[in-house]
Formats: sequence, C-alpha cells, structure tokens
Amino acid sequence: MELVVENRKAYAYTGGKAFDPNLPCVVFIHGALHDHSGWTLLARWFAHHGRSVLAVDLPGHARSEGPPLPDVEGTADWLLALLTAAGVGRAALVGHSMGSLIALEAAARAPERITRLVMMSIAYPMKVSEALLATARETPLKAIDMVNAFSISGIATKPGNPGPGTWQHGSNRALMRRTLALAQQRDGLNLFLHDFGVCDRYAGGLQAVAAVRCPVHVFLGERDQMTAPKASREIAAALKAHVVSLPVGHSLPLEAPEGVLQALRAALA
Repeated sequence: MELVVENRKAYAYTGGKAFDPNLPCVVFIHGALHDHSGWTLLARWFAHHGRSVLAVDLPGHARSEGPPLPDVEGTADWLLALLTAAGVGRAALVGHSMGSLIALEAAARAPERITRLVMMSIAYPMKVSEALLATARETPLKAIDMVNAFSISGIATKPGNPGPGTWQHGSNRALMRRTLALAQQRDGLNLFLHDFGVCDRYAGGLQAVAAVRCPVHVFLGERDQMTAPKASREIAAALKAHVVSLPVGHSLPLEAPEGVLQALRAALA
C-alpha cells in the first residue's frame, strides 16, 4: 500500500489483505537497516484475524522515499502523519529495536491515538559502541556481519524459520545489504551509520515514558547481545510494562516467530 506522507511516497505492507481503516489497526515499525518484510508472519496473522495492518518502511528504507529522518522524534512525527494519511484515528504500535524507540516516542506525542505499545528488544539509552560506529562508517558490510553475529543467538535453529532449510544469518545479511545498497544508490548515504546514530543519540526516553497512557508490553531476548535485557529494566519498570522473555537473541521476530506471535496475540487481546 502506497501513501503520501509529508509530500513523500511511503510504503506499508498490509498483510495480504486490502486495508480497512475502520478495523482496529496494528502498526509494525522495523529496526535499523531493515524493512517491512521482517514482520510478514505477524502482519499476515493479524490481517487475517480481524485487524487492519500497516507494516511500514521508514523513510529512506526499502520502498519508502528518502531521505531518512535525522532522529527518533522526527520519525515518530512521520509515523503519526502516516496514520492520518491512512485514515487511522487510533492504533496499536509494535516496534523492534530502533523501531521500539520510535513507537515509544509516538505513543508519548499522541497518547490519545495509541491503544497499545509493544516494544521488542528495547534498551534505553540505546547506545552504540564507538567501535561498531567506526566499523559502520568505514566498512559497513563488515558491520552487518558483526551485527548478525551479535543479533542471532545460534548458528542454526531447528527447525529453521519459517521452515527447515532457511538460514537466518544469510537471509538477514542479504536484507541488510540490499537496504544499504538501495539507500546508497537513491540517497547517497550510509544508511547503517545513519540508523545507528539515530539510536545512539536518542535522549528523550524517560520524558516520553511520562506521557504514555496506554498499556505497555516489552518483549526481550534472554540471549540478546545488542540490547541486553538488563538495559531495559529501568524503562520497563517506569512504564509498568508487562515483560515477556524468550530464549533467543536480539532478532526476536526472526528467531522466535511463533513465540512472538503468541505473546503479541495476548498483548493485543
């Protein structure tokens, strides 16, 4: 589904169903150097079970026109404008990693419009090591390999996702490389470094917490090396969030699709 948001083309996957703004809406927000495709299983399930779905490509990512926005705050404003463009008054927000920060900020900026807030692999502050920033700046393909190693808790999963024979490291690396190359070609920038910087600079989390009014759920990977569970405790406690822990790494929707789906069905019930 294509929309025009702030005079630029924006794309959102609707889960294989025609979008109906009159149904309860769920919005999925991806993490750094990703796109809507990481939400396919979840988006399709909710779209086929009585919800309208918007799994967005953030500005400058995949099918959404760039350039990418410079910070979490501006991207949260863009997300709320996308809801308006789609004719959605109120929605539940589901974000992963960088997307969880955007979801938090959007819920704080328009508390009357957000019915549920689900944050996966959240940490606050979401600081990025200088070594990883330097690698992303100088050799982004190497940084992608590093992040893959940190984000996925095992070399192979049994059974694979979504079925036997799927290689999680390879599919995630291919997605990140494609997103990086497209942004370089289209907008002339290093999108990996940009997204890492957006996460690293965000300093408004605790102020945002004070403005959130909806129920909050936090999903964490017990083996997460990117946003370690201990880094989420303060913000989860401040939000009085219901916390779900899964025995995987940072890439929750990739590594534990069924577990995440079950937890999300309960969170949005």
